Amino acid sequence: MSMRSLAGNPGNALCGTQVADAITTCPVRVSIAITDQVAESRAGNRVRSRSEPSTRRACRAIEMRVIVTSVAVVNRQRPTTPAHRARRTEYRQVSEQLTRRDFVDRSATLAAGAMIVPRHVLGGPGYRAPSDRLNLAIIGVGGQGTENAQEFGTEHIAAICDVHWGIVHRRVQERLVDGDGNPREKGHRWREQFLQARQYTDFRELLDSEADLDAVLIATPDHLHATMAKAAMEAGKHVYVEKPLTYTVHEARALAEIAQRTGVVTQMGNQGHSGDDARLVNEWVQAGVIGDVTEVHIWTNRPIWPQGIRRPAPWEEGLNPGWYQQWHQGAIQSLAADVMDAGYPLPTGMDWDLYLGPTTRDIPFHPVYHPFNWRGWVDFGVSALGDMGAHLVDHPYWALGLTYPTTIEATSTPWGGPADDPASFPLAMRAHYEFPARGSMPAVDLHWYDGGLMPPRPSALPDDVDLNRTGGVMFVGDRGILMHGTYGRDPRLFPESLAAEAAEVPETQPRIEDTHQMNWVKACKEDGEASCPFDYASRLTEVMLLGIVALRTGQGKKIHYDADAMRVTNVEEANRYLTREYREGWEV
Repeated sequence: MSMRSLAGNPGNALCGTQVADAITTCPVRVSIAITDQVAESRAGNRVRSRSEPSTRRACRAIEMRVIVTSVAVVNRQRPTTPAHRARRTEYRQVSEQLTRRDFVDRSATLAAGAMIVPRHVLGGPGYRAPSDRLNLAIIGVGGQGTENAQEFGTEHIAAICDVHWGIVHRRVQERLVDGDGNPREKGHRWREQFLQARQYTDFRELLDSEADLDAVLIATPDHLHATMAKAAMEAGKHVYVEKPLTYTVHEARALAEIAQRTGVVTQMGNQGHSGDDARLVNEWVQAGVIGDVTEVHIWTNRPIWPQGIRRPAPWEEGLNPGWYQQWHQGAIQSLAADVMDAGYPLPTGMDWDLYLGPTTRDIPFHPVYHPFNWRGWVDFGVSALGDMGAHLVDHPYWALGLTYPTTIEATSTPWGGPADDPASFPLAMRAHYEFPARGSMPAVDLHWYDGGLMPPRPSALPDDVDLNRTGGVMFVGDRGILMHGTYGRDPRLFPESLAAEAAEVPETQPRIEDTHQMNWVKACKEDGEASCPFDYASRLTEVMLLGIVALRTGQGKKIHYDADAMRVTNVEEANRYLTREYREGWEV
């Protein structure tokens, strides 16, 4: 059964077997699996998991986990009154109350924490003793921020900020044990740091109140990165921003300029950049082990979140939500029809107005956006290319000394929603970048594939070697092939006879002795440069985002890019996608 035949059968809802057949026969596997844990307050309108075995097998390409916590009043407006701002601090203690022992412990640690002074005070201006602890703040601690926070055991986490405290408390508890139920030392250490840190909902209030901060880590949805990083750097704070660095090309350029102007230490959170394997890849490529590289192929199984679907909207009178034609032709949405119904109440402890941040569109809260799934929505994320490109495009961009592409073109499955105003990114896309020659190094064609699409298999690759479908990079040189996994892991050479030559390549790239996060901390203390500073990260981010600009411009429409002018020269419309409109007060 093809997608076209399904689309032509509007009178029937898709059953589990039809979905499985469609996914099996279509080139891009498309499905959404939904947990059945949804707020009971939705007046019995619960989302149920489909239990048919065929559907279970089908629901593997994309998992959308919808867990709605306790709910408060419906909040569809975006209040900006002083009274609303005053109420923001009331969101801090929610969802999970501290026990009496927690309260006593927290009081004691707060008293001790008050004695910690910023490093610049200890020895006067310019003093940089490596033994000092940094005063850190973390903005966004409900997901990746918590993972990062667990690496800062040696430092003082003075303040934390999040717009949804209900989920934050839950995440802290989840990290106390591993998958087998065993205690996690890092998780317990983070919990103690969490209890003693001052808590904020508005990052601006944090920066205004915490004058003694040395550094800030930002791990929020993508659309918030640039505004927060700009404010932190201009306040004189060292800054670590999770990948991708920014939401637009303009923002990437702006953050690089601000970092240079302020002189703060910066790092983008693409942890593989600090890995030993990534540095080995650089050394092999630059030593010419596989010869001149003219072609690179990069692929990932992402997205593992919803894409290719419309915005949530109330059901129309008499609408059968299982009818396939009501959804974009690129999505098997009947599996998730109920969850797309608009009208979800706001979870307790959620400041949705702050979550929207610079977004000019008035978007009501919906669990299909938050948590985690924001990556696939145009208003909040930058798709699989922006999300995983920092872990994959990074290595050839770095090893080959690439600069900016001169042309980019992209094709994809359908967008979620109207082409001129899509709600979500396509389920799968391809992008082709042309990079110019650099000195004696030839021009490079770089190809990106996501959503389950794979590169063509080169004839030089042995028959018993599989391309890792979860993701990888393949350098094609005139002497051989180098392949590695996501984050630069497990590099391999073909033919395997090249391994002997590679073993003789000297170590020219410095190895990072600690984690990517602590590499940044060390640089902050020593006024050094971190592994992936904004000067480099901004250029890498710009390259990734140019693929999205090309896709927004039109299917297969090649754009010509003048990097010096930061401008597309042959399609004027494309330049609108290099930047964005900002809500007042959130500009970059």
